[in-house]
Formats: sequence, structure tokens, C-alpha cells
Amino acid sequence: TYPEPLRSDISEKKMFGGLAFLLKGKMTIGIIGDELVVRVVEEKMEDKLNSESVRPMDFTKKPMKEFIFVSQEAFQSEKELQEWIALGIEHARRKLKS
Repeated sequence: TYPEPLRSDISEKKMFGGLAFLLKGKMTIGIIGDELVVRVVEEKMEDKLNSESVRPMDFTKKPMKEFIFVSQEAFQSEKELQEWIALGIEHARRKLKS
């Protein structure tokens, strides 16, 4: 779940054949099948892609910049899920500032 102060700014939208959660219109995370889609700031991409549970989002057969797929194994606990949500929020906030 999103932190209470942000909940009123979160909306849902069907995207990529799944469901995306947007912060003031900017995507944070999404769900496609049993995987998360997370938007990640560019400087954290390499680190996140080093995990076996993470892969580039190649929805169009070409990796999409700043998007990753995260398999279920990487968000089994609420704490792990919150960490992925926080990454998506970080990305959205940065996009809102630019």
C-alpha cells in the first residue's frame, strides 16, 4: 500500500495489459500477470538489474528505459513490496519535478 499522505494522489490505469498505479499522472508501479513493473530512476537501474528476480521490461522486444519486471520471489514480504513501491514513487516524483 501507498503511504497515507500519497493515497489521494494515486490513481489506477489499465496499461500494458495490466494495471498501473500513478502518482499525479506519473507511473510508479504496475502489475502484469504475476510480476510487478517498476519505474526506476536511471542511476539505480544497473544495481536493480543485478538481481536474479529482475529483468528489463522488454514488452516490445526492446528494453524500455527505466522500466523493469520484478518476479514474485522479490516481493514476498510487505517490506520487500514497500521497497519496490518506494522506487516507483521516487521515479514519479523526479518526473514531476522536471
